[in-house]
Amino acid sequence: MIPTTELEQPGHASLRRLTAAMPKAELHLHLDGSLRVETALMLARSRRVDAPATYEGMFRALVGPARMASQAELLTRFDLPIALLQDAESLEQVTAELVESKAADNVRYLEIRWGPALHVRRGLSLDAGIAAVCRGAREAAVRTGSIVRLTCTALRSHAPAGALELAETAARFRDQGLTGWDLAGPEAAVPDPLAFRRAFAAARAGGLRITLHAGEWGGAAQVRRALALDPERIAHGPGAADDPRLMAEITLRGVTLDLCLTSNVQAGIVASVVDHPLARLHRAGVPVSLSTDDSTVSDVLLSEEYVRAVEENGLTLPELWAIDRHAIDAAFAEPEVINPLRESFERWAAVVPELGGSR
Repeated sequence: MIPTTELEQPGHASLRRLTAAMPKAELHLHLDGSLRVETALMLARSRRVDAPATYEGMFRALVGPARMASQAELLTRFDLPIALLQDAESLEQVTAELVESKAADNVRYLEIRWGPALHVRRGLSLDAGIAAVCRGAREAAVRTGSIVRLTCTALRSHAPAGALELAETAARFRDQGLTGWDLAGPEAAVPDPLAFRRAFAAARAGGLRITLHAGEWGGAAQVRRALALDPERIAHGPGAADDPRLMAEITLRGVTLDLCLTSNVQAGIVASVVDHPLARLHRAGVPVSLSTDDSTVSDVLLSEEYVRAVEENGLTLPELWAIDRHAIDAAFAEPEVINPLRESFERWAAVVPELGGSR
């Protein structure tokens, strides 16, 4: 690995151009945290939801402050988007718009996760809600040339029996691009993910691949708890960097930490992007990917997150590219999809001098 001090990094403007042009893979992205402000205004009017009626007001309601007290406070930013997304039409629309927005940032592979059980308050069934998101993702992927896969998220704040039903329902949509199973929500209130082990077993039996959120509260101990469910990936988990034995175990098991710089600062997990252990974890050999988490709540593009990773966190460009490239290997997609994508990424890098290629 090339130390940061030995690699001359480009200036800010050229770095922004490079990260914008870079083909990217994003593995950790929440649908309800990525709602366009204009769409939120339209949905509030048409669904008669009590919400700000101006762009500025809606922006303030959807976008979180740069730093909040805790994960629990950050989660309150999802209340309004969830209230707006209670029918199939809105779910299909915002899914398609998210794929389009990501394609505009040159995100060529995208995994979107969402909690279907949060969108049934007005009578929408789990099946109809999941089908709407699958439809929106599929149609937008065709239009943009993107590759999109979906991850169904259960909530720690919901009953484990409901999560089991959700897992069984989600598995029926594998042929429609739903390939992953996740657990998210307030860790402090429900710290033990093993309460949901039957749902994880059902998801795995149904062919879904396993990830879960851990370490937005509770540090390394929560990440270790998550390993008991034998996931392929862990969403967040930066606190693993505080426990060398845990880092070694994660590395040995090949578990990828899907890290999110800006969101981790917002949730109070780390003090700043400078202090985030992304670079330290990568240099220690821990598999990591880099995502936005919530493009609206965190008000950040993936290309901008990449700039911050270099300018503030200290990654070199080859290190950044290695992390981006690893996301393809950790993706919840079929080999026949991933292999051509991997080759296209490698062809791009081969002619980029900053990454060791030649023109």
